[in-house]
Amino acid sequence: MRKLLPIIGTPSDSHPGGRSSLTCRYRCGDACFHEVPNTSDNEYVGDVIAGAMGRRAMMRAAAVVTVAATAGAAGVAGAIPAAAATESISASSSKNSKHGRAARGLRYTSVEPNTADAVTIPDGYRQNVVIRWGEPILRGAPAFDPENQTGASQAGQFGYNNDFLALLPVPGEHRRQLLVANHEYTDEVLMFRGYDPANPTRNQVEVAWAAHGLGVVVVEEDRRTGALTAVPRHPLNRRVTATTEFRLTGPAAGSALLKTSVDPTGRKVLGTLNNCSGGTTPWGTTLHGEENFNQYFANGTRTTDKRYGLGTGATERKWERFDKRFDVAQEPNESHRFGYVVELDPYDPTSTPRKRTALGRVKHEGATVRLTDDGRPVVYTGDDERFDYFYKFVGSKKMKKGSSRAAREHNLTLLDEGTLYVAKLTGDSPAIEIDGSGKLPADGEFDGSGEWIPLATATAKGAVSHVEGMTAEEVYVFTRLAGDKVGATKMDRPEDIEPNPHSGKVYVALTNNTNRGVGTNAAADEANPRNANKHGHILELTERHNRADSTRFAWSLFLVAGDPEDPATYFAGFPKDDVSPISCPDNVAFDPHGNLWISTDGAQLGSHDGLFGVATKGSRRGELKQFLTVPKGAETCGPLVQDRRVLVAVQHPGELTGATVENPLSVWPDGPGKIVRPAVVAVWRADGCDIGV
Repeated sequence: MRKLLPIIGTPSDSHPGGRSSLTCRYRCGDACFHEVPNTSDNEYVGDVIAGAMGRRAMMRAAAVVTVAATAGAAGVAGAIPAAAATESISASSSKNSKHGRAARGLRYTSVEPNTADAVTIPDGYRQNVVIRWGEPILRGAPAFDPENQTGASQAGQFGYNNDFLALLPVPGEHRRQLLVANHEYTDEVLMFRGYDPANPTRNQVEVAWAAHGLGVVVVEEDRRTGALTAVPRHPLNRRVTATTEFRLTGPAAGSALLKTSVDPTGRKVLGTLNNCSGGTTPWGTTLHGEENFNQYFANGTRTTDKRYGLGTGATERKWERFDKRFDVAQEPNESHRFGYVVELDPYDPTSTPRKRTALGRVKHEGATVRLTDDGRPVVYTGDDERFDYFYKFVGSKKMKKGSSRAAREHNLTLLDEGTLYVAKLTGDSPAIEIDGSGKLPADGEFDGSGEWIPLATATAKGAVSHVEGMTAEEVYVFTRLAGDKVGATKMDRPEDIEPNPHSGKVYVALTNNTNRGVGTNAAADEANPRNANKHGHILELTERHNRADSTRFAWSLFLVAGDPEDPATYFAGFPKDDVSPISCPDNVAFDPHGNLWISTDGAQLGSHDGLFGVATKGSRRGELKQFLTVPKGAETCGPLVQDRRVLVAVQHPGELTGATVENPLSVWPDGPGKIVRPAVVAVWRADGCDIGV
């Protein structure tokens, strides 16, 4: 029988969601230890039953699957170190599962749960580190020297804690692609020797400013090994930092709510912060979600500050000592200029990135795009907070095809006009049948219907609010409050949201919520069926008539994460004796076969975080297999699955309580005696064939 590993860390290191206290401190400002920002009394999902039978017919037509609980055990395998290009070793299970041949794209040996200080990959695969924190990518940037970093040197080097990843073609350059990466946040105690959290120096703060933001770097494939390596000083390479100039665009741009003493126009802002996940657009740009921006701003006292999680005192990094814009008492509107979806043109290093106010201001985990049948953009985004909401933006202007200058200029306006919606879900089971244990209701499934509630619409002539008591500008700047007012459904940390390019179904990763049903917090409901939910789940949406611009949808729980032997878990009906254990789904992506790939953050089952593939269709639907695990203290981010390559961002390796530069708790990626460095890793098959076939 498969046995899970003991829970990692000491009791003092056990934070909600499985993260270390160091991660909570630097990544999200100890959000889990603060009062839940959403104190609204929104409707419980199971309370709205009227008309459920009519909705049930629509859901059946949308082929929402039945949840069936089964018990069993899973078998998994593999383990290797990963600094240079190397092939994995050892395997204890075949490419075929116990229940027949695995789904196409998932025919690899599942990786065993483990705590190795390495990137562990399946037998028959190889890997290499593509690029590390601090590697020079711009002309004139010096070689990485952790003992002598400056803001100027870091601004020309690859940033810290990379998250979202995109690979785009480089026209006319064979075997080269353009890598776009987010640099979410910094771990100062792992970056600077002798760091004093109470008294950071100006140089340390300037390095941190430059280590945040976005990175664009050309990478090249080695035709002999399959490895990817960075091409330094390429003309397309670029760094965007916390001090780069941005434009605020869309309906809130120029609002009094966005004006500061430095920018009386309310249209120009310096920097982007805490960029988590993102997406690519059909017109060749990339989107980046500003997530836990609240932790960078000191002395927040207003109701709106509290709703967004701003603290009332000093910040962890003390940036307010070196720039007054990070002090709400001195610049009350500066924090209103963060929390947006950023759009970047990676093919133009001289372009000014834009913050798209029409998509609302929340803690955006990311933003993913698909087109309506008539060519208008639809953007899905989640607000990564306990009991917060997920959103959809439907543009009103059609994308122009082609690469002409006129087409590109037009397409760069697509996300400024349209309607912003928030999701409201209704379960089809009586509330009394949802007891918080994960036990299925009488109809044998967690499912229901939903609607997209309009919040505001922006046009070329102006914007109109659909929320009583709020102006359009207020909706776009205080989007969380707008969601509260219209009764949006409180979810268990809605993070990445991705539409499946094969089926059109939309998948929502709900990472966890250990506050669900605790104290006065909202209890379990049909869309979030477990109290003290530490493992998370994945929601599957079917838009009505499979139209991206529909305002109605059916929903069901596709996956309820945890130990497969736990009767509260569910894997889309696939036998649970043949799946990998999974905890805390975070980012998601799709492979060329339509399989969903899931990266985890803060896994609660004793193993390190990892990357998993799961079939979404056919007789193998729900078959989930672990593809890799990451080193000690690390999180798996930015999964990208191509025909012959998988990329992951290994974020915050060694980020464990008590770790410092002097006392490293990981030696990844370069071994003992070297500073721990976040990095991007590529994985491919040793025989050069497609992944998982």
